[in-house]
Formats: sequence, structure tokens, C-alpha cells
Amino acid sequence: MGLLCSKNRRYNAADSEENAQIKLLFQTGFDEAELKSYISVIHANVYQTIKVLYDGSKELAQNETDSMKFVVSSENKEIGEKLSEIGGRLDYPRLTKELAEDIETLWADPAIQETYAHGNELQLPDCANYFMENLQRLSDANYVPTKDDVLYARVRTTGVVEIQFSPVGEHKKSGEVYRLFDVGGQRNERRKWIHLFEGVSAVIFCAAISEYDQTLFEDEQKNRMMETKELFDWVLKQPCFEKTSFMLFLNKFDIFEKKVLKVPLNVCEWFKDYQPASTGKQEIEHAYEFVKKKFEELYFQSTAPDRVDRVFKIYRTTALDPKLVKKTFKLVDETLRRRHLFEAGLL
Repeated sequence: MGLLCSKNRRYNAADSEENAQIKLLFQTGFDEAELKSYISVIHANVYQTIKVLYDGSKELAQNETDSMKFVVSSENKEIGEKLSEIGGRLDYPRLTKELAEDIETLWADPAIQETYAHGNELQLPDCANYFMENLQRLSDANYVPTKDDVLYARVRTTGVVEIQFSPVGEHKKSGEVYRLFDVGGQRNERRKWIHLFEGVSAVIFCAAISEYDQTLFEDEQKNRMMETKELFDWVLKQPCFEKTSFMLFLNKFDIFEKKVLKVPLNVCEWFKDYQPASTGKQEIEHAYEFVKKKFEELYFQSTAPDRVDRVFKIYRTTALDPKLVKKTFKLVDETLRRRHLFEAGLL
């Protein structure tokens, strides 16, 4: 979940891939030193992922009815225990070829693949498959992360970090400068960033629509989509947003379109009245439109009658797609520019 707000202009975001895309698209990008600084983050993601999968397989083997399919083969258990121990450390070792081969061996185990298929029941990061499929490259002694590696890397945000950018390009004078605040989306971080919204002219709310079957990192009893709904409702009702424009980014559509054909939307309490209507691409669009309508209804239910004239736009986004991110931010920029001209009596 993330928020982006603009005043002169202000933005807030909680997801690391959006921030990396901003830097790649609207700033100077990453030089080699900055790319190399992500090595430890990426290697940590690898160790964290394999630990979640191995520990998860043991948990599922105890709790699921068909438990045997989650039992790791005897020859791979020693590898699993070793990697789980590494994944639990505060400091991770650099990923070597030997460790990469161990991870590949465990990743290929049928029980781990079965556990991966149940990833929504675990706190498994979206980058899991990407990094598992690139282990040999990631463990090379001369490894330098690519732009895609950086976009997939996951860092849990705490506190508030600011970067500045122009949605139409740093060197084009027509673009206004935006201030982006990277905030912690977790519950215990929100009190640290709400003060940043005083007097803003626009809020961009990022909702990960693929997370309708997942639970929170800090509360595994709470569905992530239900938490997003409650946060959106809370933000809409804040007094400081009385005249604020709202831009809703329905993000992670790339994951959503793959998942929704396998996991029905109605596993989420908010979507319990959803009825599948078709198959393939038609079903994906049907499901997306249903989610979009739910957010639209929530917006108007949570918006006081004297606030209905504020701008409200919804955008379908995939934070890992640079062209789509750039196009979306340009649309947002144009919308806010027209709004300011209208308020100034120039339109």
C-alpha cells in the first residue's frame, strides 16, 4: 500500500518499486555504485525467500490435510535447515556459487514448489520467482544488479524519505517539481507521515489489487485488501483533504491478471458478492472492473456531499512497467495542471 500526495507537489509512496521507477524514469537513474549498493538487498531477498519457503513447507506439512506433498525430501532437509538458519541471521553472507546451487536444489524440490503455490498463505515477496530463476547470475563474483533487479528488490520502509522529480522529465522546463515522500505503509508507521499531508492539493493512493488473498506482515489474521479498504476510507475522511484531488492507482495488475484466474476474488470478504462471468482475458477484465467499482463506491460513500466536486481518477498500473508508469504520471500531471488552471479561472 502507498500514498503519494502533491502540493508544490508532494507525493508519498510505500512500495520500493515505485520509488526505483521514479529514479529511473524522471531522475538520473542509477550509476554503477548505486546499482552495486543493491547487491546486499537482493542477496537478503534471496535468503529471506528460501527461508519463508522452507519454513512454510514444514508449517503446511503439519496443518494441511494432504500433508505429505509439503514434506521436503530427506536429502534436501539438511540444505533446508542450513539455508533457514542463514535466512534468520541479522547479517547475510554474500551469495556464492555454492550457496546458489544449494538454493537451486531446494527450490526444485517438489515440496518447495507446492509451498510456493501456497505463497498467499505465507509472507512471500512478489520477487520470489524472479530471484529464484536468476540465482547463477546473482551469485557471480562480478555481479552488478540490472535495472530490473533493482525494481524487484524489496526493502521494508520505515520512517520517511524524500526525493524530488518532474513527471515529464528533469530537463523539460514545462514539468513542475514534485516532492515524493517514501513512507512506511505498516500500521505502526502511519502516525509518522500523516502530518506531511497538511495543505496538499492531491493524494495518490496506491492499492495492490493482487493482494486480495494475502495477510498483513504485522497481523497475519488481517486480509491485506481489507486493510487497504479501511486505510482508503480513513484517508478520504481526513479533514485536511476537504478540497484534495484523489488519484487511485490500482497497482500490481500484472500479478492480479495471473492470480485471478486461479484464486477467486470472493476469498476476500470485501469481494464476497463477486460472481465470475467468463474465462481468460474476459474474466480478468470482469474481475478488474468489479474491484474498480468497489473502490469507486467506497470513495463516494466516504466523501461528504460538499466534497464531491474534487477530482477523482482511477489508473490501472504495473509498477514494474516503465512505459506504463511514465504514461500514468504524465496523465496525473496533466490532470492536476488543468485543475489548477480551472481554480485560477483560466479554464
